[in-house]
Amino acid sequence: MKKDINSLVRSCIAALTPYSTARDEYQGELGVFLDANESPYENGYNRYPDPHQKALKAQVSAIKGIAAENIFIGNGSDEAIDLIFRVFCEPRQDNVVSIAPSYGMYKVAAAINDVEIREVQLWEEFSLPVEELLAATDANTKAIFLCSPNNPTGNLFPRDEVMRLVEEFEGMVVVDEAYIDFAEAESLRCEIASHPNLIILHTMSKAWAMAGLRVGLALADRRVVELMSQVKYPYNINVATMSIVSGLLAKGIDNEVAEIKAQRAVLAEALVGMEMVQRVYPSDANFLLARFDDADAVYNHLIADGIIVRNRNRVKGCEGCLRLTIGLPEENEKLIKSLMRYEKGIVR
Repeated sequence: MKKDINSLVRSCIAALTPYSTARDEYQGELGVFLDANESPYENGYNRYPDPHQKALKAQVSAIKGIAAENIFIGNGSDEAIDLIFRVFCEPRQDNVVSIAPSYGMYKVAAAINDVEIREVQLWEEFSLPVEELLAATDANTKAIFLCSPNNPTGNLFPRDEVMRLVEEFEGMVVVDEAYIDFAEAESLRCEIASHPNLIILHTMSKAWAMAGLRVGLALADRRVVELMSQVKYPYNINVATMSIVSGLLAKGIDNEVAEIKAQRAVLAEALVGMEMVQRVYPSDANFLLARFDDADAVYNHLIADGIIVRNRNRVKGCEGCLRLTIGLPEENEKLIKSLMRYEKGIVR
């Protein structure tokens, strides 16, 4: 039987009286605001933003098919990751488990919060080591972090394997679906209704093209969202950001996602045809991981050509690999031509 969410929460957080405003305490229509020591001179930004982001959550709710009460909106997914540590993990006592290689912020957030992180290496072909992940947990393990589709490997983990972890592990399972819009499989967000220990992370930085606005989502049980909302700083999303995000959400992303998927296939085909490329790994994300004969040399050549990619050569499990983000068609063509010049020995 799963632990009750409240039994996983740090005692200081369970006892926390969160910051509240006068506007939180009053229900009804207000016309004169003399409670928050704001400037009365209207310029569109003189009032504090809604700390609960009600209008934006309603819009996200309609898009994701998730009730607003199950949505946390953060200053990027990184804020949500940090809050998971702050809500559930007692420093120098608790621990979390994650896969490796994976998104580096799990390790950074663990270090910042003084929480041990136990990394379990992915198996061959970057498959999920379910048994080893469960074996790495103990009575003080509060969370397992999975990035799926994974960064930097690009692969989506099988639904049944992820859900086995959710069902067998007594703590929180955090599934970071930052790249899910580029995968053929469905998100696991529908599972949160029946699995209170599941947290799904989504982002507006990838498919939604809002990396500069720093907006991320945690989709979770209502109690988890309440806890994260109590611990976050009150006004974590500003007025301008909420307004811009709202407008961009209304435009949709279907055409852009379809083109990125098509360009992913074009780039993969080009890479497979190059003798210096040992392997192009299957991808459910907006990037490709490719293994080269000499990744450092290729990386340096691309830099000299004005193209920056991510060198993952020194990451365990990704030796010899570069991670190539899918760009616009003309950018991908420039990348391919540059790689072809390198392969032919023509270096500018």
